[in-house]
Amino acid sequence: MTEAGRGVAAMIGACSIWGFIAVYYAALAHVPPLEVLAHRVVWSAVFFGLLLGVQGRLGTTAVLLVDARAWRLVALAAVTIGANWFLFIFAVQSGQVLQSSLGYYIFPLVAVGLGFVVLGERFTRLQAAAIALAATAVAILALGLGAAPWISMALAGTFGLYGLAKNRLAVGPVASVFAETALLVPLALVWLFALHAGLAADPGGRAGAVFGGDPGTTLLLVLSGPLTGLPLVLFSYAARRVAYATLGLIQYLNPTIQFGVAVLLFGEAFTGWHAVAFPLIWAALALYSYETWRRERRAVAGGAPRA
Repeated sequence: MTEAGRGVAAMIGACSIWGFIAVYYAALAHVPPLEVLAHRVVWSAVFFGLLLGVQGRLGTTAVLLVDARAWRLVALAAVTIGANWFLFIFAVQSGQVLQSSLGYYIFPLVAVGLGFVVLGERFTRLQAAAIALAATAVAILALGLGAAPWISMALAGTFGLYGLAKNRLAVGPVASVFAETALLVPLALVWLFALHAGLAADPGGRAGAVFGGDPGTTLLLVLSGPLTGLPLVLFSYAARRVAYATLGLIQYLNPTIQFGVAVLLFGEAFTGWHAVAFPLIWAALALYSYETWRRERRAVAGGAPRA
């Protein structure tokens, strides 16, 4: 298999894990989402720290500790990825994986919008058309279902802001995620200690402090760290071997699998309003993907380095 072929296989593996991870968190539906999040943060930091230690790359995070600008970006990334993880866990536990799927479908278009607002980038005509189609789809869902798909928009928004922060960090994705989770670990540990000591209770009124009580649940909580880390490692491997446009196309496998899990496995309702909105989203993504591919072809033809 060629290097590019291995990269594509790694990307498919990463997106498959991300797509099916809802099934994993559904198995933790009896654990309050904030507690699941706290464990995911702690065990992800352990996983990434061990990985960097084995690779002899723990020192790569040092630049984030001495550079004030990098520190602020890490803090923004930590807050946004923490919020994104919580929203996803909440979506799974509340039976709204279809909204999660929609959120990750529209994320690339939200990222383009953030580039316009924050970075002053300009839309091409096709990008503008794609964003208009996506906005129309969201409006149709909001009007048809009587409520805005706020989980979808929040997932797309937090992940868009996360990507914006990450693009400005001068370290690799694994090192930066370690720094982000390490920054959140003290908060996570304080919350878990308070739960187990009886000093705090889940805001939703659910029974918590489950770690150590049931071996199966405890193992699932611990494995949330490697399950978070493995797809990122695969993505990092793929990103060094596969063209940006190809990565962009393959990443739609993630929300597509989520879509199938929501409708086929979890039995979530796919209404007539969804039947109108989702094809609009898919059409928007087709335009966006075509424009990304076309711009990359122009860059390669012009001798520019590949993204």
